[in-house]
Amino acid sequence: MPDEQMANSGGPSSPPAPPSPAARPLDTIDRSILRMLQTDGRASIRSVAERVHVSRANAYARINRLIDDGVIRGFSALVDQERAGQGASAYITLKIVQNSWRTVRKQLTSLPGATHIALVSGDFDVLLLVHTKDNRELRELVLTRIQSIPEVLSTRTLLVFEETNLGPEEA
Repeated sequence: MPDEQMANSGGPSSPPAPPSPAARPLDTIDRSILRMLQTDGRASIRSVAERVHVSRANAYARINRLIDDGVIRGFSALVDQERAGQGASAYITLKIVQNSWRTVRKQLTSLPGATHIALVSGDFDVLLLVHTKDNRELRELVLTRIQSIPEVLSTRTLLVFEETNLGPEEA
C-alpha cells in the first residue's frame, strides 16, 4: 500500500485518533509477569508472585497497572481449531479501494471464522486469517462473503496445511 494511501486510509471525514498516552517502561519483573501470563493466563496471583519473587500485593498491583496501561489487553484461551471443528484454515490477502480500510475492517470483523485482520504494506493491503469447518465453507466465505464487499478489489487464498503457535520463552 503506498504511503499516501496508508496516511489517508481513514477517509477525509475521519477525525484524527487521540494520541495514546506514553507507555511506561517495563522492567524485568513486568516482562517476567507478561511471559508467565502469556504461557498461563489462569495463573494465580500467588503463583505469579512466587515465580517473579515479589509480594502478592506487588504482583497484583503490577498486573493491574499493566491492564490499566493497556499493555495487557485481555485474557483468552488458545484453541486447537481442528479439534474445535474448524478443519480448514487460510490466510486471505485482499487488495482494497484506497481510503476504505475502516469500512472493510468493519465488514471483515463480522465474518464467521475470522480470527486476525491486519492492514499491511506490500503487494496487498489486508491480511486475514480465517478458520472454517471445511474447504466448502471456506470457498463460500471467500467467493460469496468477502468478494461481495464492494471495496474489495481482489483476493488470494493461501491454505494452511499446518500451524504452530509460538509462545513466550520461559523466564
